[in-house]
Amino acid sequence: MIDSKLLGLVINRLCYQLIENHDDFSNTVIIGMQPRGILLAENIVEKLRSIQPNNNIRYGIIDPTFYRDDFRSGGKQLIARPTEIPFNLQNQKVVLIDDVLYTGRTIRAGLEGMLEYGRPDSVELMVLIDRRFSRELPIEPKYIGKSVDSYDNQEVRVMWKKDGGEDKVILVSD
Repeated sequence: MIDSKLLGLVINRLCYQLIENHDDFSNTVIIGMQPRGILLAENIVEKLRSIQPNNNIRYGIIDPTFYRDDFRSGGKQLIARPTEIPFNLQNQKVVLIDDVLYTGRTIRAGLEGMLEYGRPDSVELMVLIDRRFSRELPIEPKYIGKSVDSYDNQEVRVMWKKDGGEDKVILVSD
């Protein structure tokens, strides 16, 4: 679906879209969603810092586990990961980054968790993969790497070198 070369081009394009909309990032922070969105967010932040080395790009991570609407519904055990937001979000523009947007429930939980760190001026969503026709909540990304039409029995897997694989995105059927 997306190989390493194309993934690099997509990340580059997303970075330049951010620069176009946020200039020097003086009023903007980037928040990566645990667990998989942080790998995309780290790539974005690293690339932005290489393009604009003189800008102070603030980066944090959030774990939406305890804000999920299915937190106590049983089933599989949820594993909480650290939230690290070393700055106040009050009056900031936030770019929230996740790897795949599916139902929108994880993003909703992340938005709720962010409010504990202040009320941002605005929140923009960036996703690498938008599974367009599966939304359960009215959540839409502003920045999209690639849109995918898929069935419910399919899974989008984003793989990274940093995570022991190779940089690529694949669509897997059950």
